[in-house]
Amino acid sequence: MSPLVFRLPLAILIVGTLTPPLQAAVDFESELLPVLTKKCVDCHRAPYEEDGKKKEPKAGLRLDAAWAIIKGGENGAILTAGAPDKSALYEVVTLPKDDDDHMPPKGDDMTPEEIALLKKWIEEGADFGKWIGSTLGMPAGAQIEATKAFKPREHDLFYAALEKEVKPLSDAVLEAARAAGAQVSPLKIDSPLVRVDFLTGVSKCDDAKAAAILPLKENIVQLDLGRTVVTDAAMATVAQLPRLISLDLRQTQITDAGLEALTGLKKIQSLNLYGTGITDAGLKHLAGLKTLKNVYLWQSKATEAGVKKLVAAIPGLKASVK
Repeated sequence: MSPLVFRLPLAILIVGTLTPPLQAAVDFESELLPVLTKKCVDCHRAPYEEDGKKKEPKAGLRLDAAWAIIKGGENGAILTAGAPDKSALYEVVTLPKDDDDHMPPKGDDMTPEEIALLKKWIEEGADFGKWIGSTLGMPAGAQIEATKAFKPREHDLFYAALEKEVKPLSDAVLEAARAAGAQVSPLKIDSPLVRVDFLTGVSKCDDAKAAAILPLKENIVQLDLGRTVVTDAAMATVAQLPRLISLDLRQTQITDAGLEALTGLKKIQSLNLYGTGITDAGLKHLAGLKTLKNVYLWQSKATEAGVKKLVAAIPGLKASVK
């Protein structure tokens, strides 16, 4: 097998690995709590009486309160923030159905999508947001520990502000965009903010197809035009996306002139120019985009000297040609 076969996937892997994840964080109370309530809490809640008999939570584990989930049950902690592989809460729902420890033991299992949501929430730090849950039986001091995580995160505040006054897209608008080859997906459940790409037909995505996303302009926060056949003309469309945070133009024919059209993007944080013909002259157009955090320039025509000037112009910017 020739070396080229290895090099190309590696380049793609590098770009994919280093592009920062910009999807909104999982909201525990609105997204994950309903799943746990439906499939887990019935067996894992505060003690209660039924037919004159006191019912205790199975294995001493309660999932009806943030402090109780943090505490764990008879077998110890069930949650390690940032590490699903060390969290029994995640492990038991992924076990085979015939395993004695598989959860839930009866009723509907978590769906693959629900399991993925649980995993993502743990990976992001297992933040309960403002949710406290039941205070029945809560030990003294637990309230203080539980509320430490309730301070709104900058990430959540950012997206909450971003989607303010944004209306959900109509089915007609979505169907029209998809008919043009665009894939449109929400950043999270119930969010009007969306991600758009043309990954299923990159060779067919030209300037006209890119223009078909304009009816979605208020909702788009991530746009992937990588490897498409768009030209600088498509940047006139991109320039009209007021909430655009992430833009992928890797391996396109975009030139320095195209970048000049993007100077009005007020919220852009990530710009992928891998494998383009962008030069130091084009980088000068980016100097006024003070919200930029990452610019990817591998295999472009930009030089280290040009990148150094760009980084000096935008505090905190990460950019490199290597």
